[in-house]
Amino acid sequence: MKIQTECLPCLLKRMLFETELNTIDTKRQTQALRIACSLLAKLYDPEVCSATIATQVHQAVYDALGDKDPYKSLKHQSNAIAMTLVPKVESLIKTSPDPLKTSMVCAIIGNIMDFGIDGSSAYPQMLQEVFDRLYEEGLGHDDYEALKKHIKQATHVVLFTDNCGEIVFDKILCRELKTFNPRLHLTVVVKGEPILSDATIKDAQDINLQEVVDELLTTGCFAVGVDFSKLPGNVKKALDQADLIIAKGMANYESFSETSYKPIAYLLRTKCNAIARSMNLPRNISAIKIEE
Repeated sequence: MKIQTECLPCLLKRMLFETELNTIDTKRQTQALRIACSLLAKLYDPEVCSATIATQVHQAVYDALGDKDPYKSLKHQSNAIAMTLVPKVESLIKTSPDPLKTSMVCAIIGNIMDFGIDGSSAYPQMLQEVFDRLYEEGLGHDDYEALKKHIKQATHVVLFTDNCGEIVFDKILCRELKTFNPRLHLTVVVKGEPILSDATIKDAQDINLQEVVDELLTTGCFAVGVDFSKLPGNVKKALDQADLIIAKGMANYESFSETSYKPIAYLLRTKCNAIARSMNLPRNISAIKIEE
């Protein structure tokens, strides 16, 4: 997805959020924001992918603050909060006529675990507060049956994760994918370096995600979404072999929508107008959308 005008205030809000996570020193906040805003002014180009610009701007904020992981505490809290909901999710799956679909719906609800932008969670505990309502709401866009056919026929699936907290439910989804299709070779890709509230390999290992997948790989670098120019060889190989790609969250959509990888299924909450418009979907819905 190319950067949209609405992305600018969103990026600015997130930059401010990061400085406030790092320090209460207004001088340091101001210095970091000046550097990042100056860079954003130079980089802004409607012909460039939104994730590419966001990556460079966030890197500038992190460098100015001298902080490699300003979201570290929020990420730990997010996983802890999500863990409290696991018994509920497991109960829903156990009593569901379609356990795989139920696990997907729950994993998409987990996509609200994002911070510093409109339409996401304001604090980790918000997941507990809204879970029942969002589960009852269900899917606002439902390509599940088409996706299910692809999963049934696939031998290799690659799943790109998004946020901490959310990955607790992704682990359950991965287990259900393997249960649905025992022949499946499932590769999960997390971030190579801390970026926003996204899961790294350490975050994934903390919840033992590796126990339910065949491979746990990383994107190999600091990037919002995926920087395909820096992908490690093992991830490129997995993508080349994949019968299906599953991409969680908006940033992965921003990146993959600029490529020709298909079939790909996007599992996400449409948290902003730019993403919703690009996907031709309403805002603030849970969506399974497949591009074939």
